[in-house]
Amino acid sequence: MRIKMLFLAGLVLMGSMAFVSPKNTPPKKMLRHVVLFKFKDSATPAQVKEVEDAFRALPSKIKEVKGFEWGNENSPEGLSQGFTHIFFVTFNSEEDRAVYLPHPEHKAFVKVLEPHLDKVLVVDYWTKE
Repeated sequence: MRIKMLFLAGLVLMGSMAFVSPKNTPPKKMLRHVVLFKFKDSATPAQVKEVEDAFRALPSKIKEVKGFEWGNENSPEGLSQGFTHIFFVTFNSEEDRAVYLPHPEHKAFVKVLEPHLDKVLVVDYWTKE
């Protein structure tokens, strides 16, 4: 009986340890800045790569950027409406985003982008579970 009680106590302890495990702590809310680009038909692969490289350099130049991810459209649904590039820029706060948008490095990037851009779509949101 004592062994059974110790076994059950161990299970309860292990269960409570799993409950407070860092893996189970809720993720911190983050502000995501989602940017989609549709390039002009006249944009060459070299010009598109220049834009990609310039955008990818921003996180190392603007400390308020807490995360960055990007990729090319890959959906089989055919609903992309010509948007080919997707970028996720993550901030801790709206104040950080407010520093990023008028930042001289961001403005310099926009100057690289503008001659090749047909359309842009920007959506910002707070992450939720």
